[in-house]
Amino acid sequence: MLESVGSLTGSPWIYAVVALSILFDVFLPVLPSGVLVIAAATAAAAGSGAETGQAGQVPDILVLILSAATASVMGDLVAYRLAWRGGERLDRAIARSRRLASAQERLGSALARGGGALVVLARFAPAGRSVVSFGAGAAHRNVREFLPWSALAGIAWAAYSVGLGYFGAQWLGTTWLATAVSFAALVGAGAVAAYVMRRPAEA
Repeated sequence: MLESVGSLTGSPWIYAVVALSILFDVFLPVLPSGVLVIAAATAAAAGSGAETGQAGQVPDILVLILSAATASVMGDLVAYRLAWRGGERLDRAIARSRRLASAQERLGSALARGGGALVVLARFAPAGRSVVSFGAGAAHRNVREFLPWSALAGIAWAAYSVGLGYFGAQWLGTTWLATAVSFAALVGAGAVAAYVMRRPAEA
């Protein structure tokens, strides 16, 4: 993947590819958006360390973070709106899933208390973003309660993912090993987030 992303780094298309992957992975959590962000950041580190004078032809780290965070929030809002309009059919589907019903209840309680740490945690957990976004919409939570936490979650996830790829490449070199170690750190953060999210429900 690093080679494939590297072929895009000289073009603004890299931002579009990253953004589209993140936008749609709220519906298809199997999309490798995390790997793609890390690989793009690794390519950026390779370009910034090169002595070829082509620094302007690699992804800009701040623009990459902004693209990833914006796509994350937009995807959340699309899922939220679709769930809001889903009606009784979606309500029945959520009621049949203990995981979705529990997440919806806990999210509603968290937002009602003025705290949305669950939204931020869910952004790192596998499929957690999907559960929270659809759950918030199905529960008809006020968008003004949900949106700020979705934005914070998107920024935190994007900065963390880009940082892993960029600094991992700085420390380990721009190789498949740096990408693999960085992705392992992202998966580890997701596992911790999933564990923290489950603890209150099991207590």
